[in-house]
Amino acid sequence: MSVHDTLAKDAAARGGAANLGPRPVYFDYQATTPADPRVVEALLPYFSEKFGNPHSVNHAFGWEAEEAVETARGQIAQLIGAEPREIVFTSGATEANNLAIKGAARFHREAKPHVITAVSEHKCVLESCHRLEDEGIKVTVLPVDDGGLVDLVALEAALEEPTALVSIMAVNNEIGVIQPLAEIGALCRAKGAYFHSDAAQAVGKIPLDVEAMKIDLLSISGHKIYGPKGIGALYVRRRPRVRLEPLFDGGGQERGLRSGTLPPMLCVGLGSACALAREEMADEAERLGELNAQLRRGLARRLQGVNLNGDADRRIPGCLNLAFEGIDSEDLVRAMPELAVSTGSACTSATVEPSYVLRALGLDTIRARSSLRIGIGRFTTAAEIERAIEVIAARVTQLREGPADKT
Repeated sequence: MSVHDTLAKDAAARGGAANLGPRPVYFDYQATTPADPRVVEALLPYFSEKFGNPHSVNHAFGWEAEEAVETARGQIAQLIGAEPREIVFTSGATEANNLAIKGAARFHREAKPHVITAVSEHKCVLESCHRLEDEGIKVTVLPVDDGGLVDLVALEAALEEPTALVSIMAVNNEIGVIQPLAEIGALCRAKGAYFHSDAAQAVGKIPLDVEAMKIDLLSISGHKIYGPKGIGALYVRRRPRVRLEPLFDGGGQERGLRSGTLPPMLCVGLGSACALAREEMADEAERLGELNAQLRRGLARRLQGVNLNGDADRRIPGCLNLAFEGIDSEDLVRAMPELAVSTGSACTSATVEPSYVLRALGLDTIRARSSLRIGIGRFTTAAEIERAIEVIAARVTQLREGPADKT
């Protein structure tokens, strides 16, 4: 029984979503991932048996919770080559991105009132930069090439101006393209600017080493790596020290950068997910690469006019963004209730406008609107890939042929 069948069975037992009919096959792993059962097993005791406040320093319940949180902090640090004390827990990658970008820019606004980002960044990064512009801080938005990669020449030129921070995501959430992190880090270090990377789609999928890549701030999301929702982390370099202004005030937890009581169960879940990723990342990438190739071969056999969006080589295997000539992707999604797929980012999927990420690659409106994101992950099977090939090919063919002539 697949993980999807198991979830459907559980829902039926609870009298929940089973009324909606058979669950579609899940192909939206960039939006979120199901929690790994091993992660769930690790975190469950901290809801009831081990319920202490990790900041209660006077008794065993607090010590027990604190120990679990610190173990999780170490597991996260190991995955990215950091020290445990450099990990700051947050509610997710959006908060981590806001803390990194606004915190660095506001702390250094007098000496370095300049921030650099890229046009294809996640909305929470772009909106954070827009907020800084409202506060009088200059923001440079770099272009990307037709593969989705940052223009390093343009970055180097922009860094001639005193700059507090450069924020470039590690892996794009819509097209799966991997940015040249080490090269960006070297440029930033040479110019005295912090390098922040939104790594929500990269952590646990590609090797990351904050020392080798000269990354100063790195954002992590729990629910993108088979952990729980509502938890994330921000790596904050200690040497050379990164200085940030906190987003809000409180009891001074997390080195004074993120006040508030930590949720041990969620911290344990994120730590467990990172530990599993560290052990299994290489094997998982190889398996996903095989599934990716299976899907592309199958579609190529059945359909003409299918084009890959984004650089063909610098990409993770779990994210495919495909343009189907002559098709509106919104129509295609509606025609495939059997598959849970997306036309773009889950954070902007309500819009009817073409993806701004695809437009940044130079794609025209027609191609951008014909594009579909297919996400595969840890629980995707070869049989599900074959099902996707069958359904996509049939529906694309039907839509291209148009309504049957009833005359």
